[in-house]
Amino acid sequence: MEESKGEVKHVLLAKFKDGLSEQLIDEYIKEYANLVNLVPSMKAFRWGKDVSIENMHQGFTHIFESTFESTQGIAEYVSHPDHVVFANKLLPLFEKVIVVDFKPTKVEV
Repeated sequence: MEESKGEVKHVLLAKFKDGLSEQLIDEYIKEYANLVNLVPSMKAFRWGKDVSIENMHQGFTHIFESTFESTQGIAEYVSHPDHVVFANKLLPLFEKVIVVDFKPTKVEV
């Protein structure tokens, strides 16, 4: 399947539940980042906080981006035991979350 090949970005937008300390959130972010060392199909990880002045974030505060070589790599990540254990700890901390996978496209101008 040709569509499954090529770099794919896995983007998670989240709003953590109120009352969680920044220290706790930072610990989870470090654990999330460490998945790149545990899950072979995960090639890179970046994250950041919303800094938009447009106020269109709908309450989402944190953005996490993981890079994979294919959609098959994302499937391997989703079912990887280390990811499953981590996700089961992290997801209950979110008030809301959206996950989107996309293939970056270069535009010739």
